[in-house]
Amino acid sequence: MTSTGHIDPRGPRFGAAITSVLSLIAFVLSLEEARLAYITVVVLGILFAWSIISPGTHPYSLVFKKFVRPSLKPPKELEDPRPPRFAQQVGLSFALLGIVGGLFSPVLVSVAAAFIFLASFLNAYFGLCLGCQMYLVIRRLGIIR
Repeated sequence: MTSTGHIDPRGPRFGAAITSVLSLIAFVLSLEEARLAYITVVVLGILFAWSIISPGTHPYSLVFKKFVRPSLKPPKELEDPRPPRFAQQVGLSFALLGIVGGLFSPVLVSVAAAFIFLASFLNAYFGLCLGCQMYLVIRRLGIIR
C-alpha cells in the first residue's frame, strides 16, 4: 500500500497466481485424496482470512514487495484496495464452503476448490477480478458505500 492508500494492482494478481495453483492442487487432490484436499482448502481459508485481517503481513504481499516488485517498473496506475479486499472476502466464503461443507460431503471441497481456482485463474492470467466486479456492481446498486 502506498502513502495514498492505493495499491499496486500487480500485487493481488501475483497472489491470485499462487492461489490458483493451490486451489488447482486442492481440486486434483479432491479426486483421490479427500483429506489432503480438505487440508489444502483449510490452508486457503487461512490465507484468505489473513489477507483480510492483515494484508501488509500476508506472505504473498511480503514476497511480492521483497522479490517481485523491485524487478518491475513502477505501476502505471494504482488501485483502490477495497475491491480486491472484497474479492478476498468472496474467496474466504468459498473456502468456508469447502471447510464446513467438506465435513458433511467431500464433493463440497471439490466445488469450493473449483470456484476458487476459476476466480483466481481469471484474475492472475487475464486481469479479470470477479470479486472486484461484484464489489463494483453491489456498490452501484447502493448496497455498500
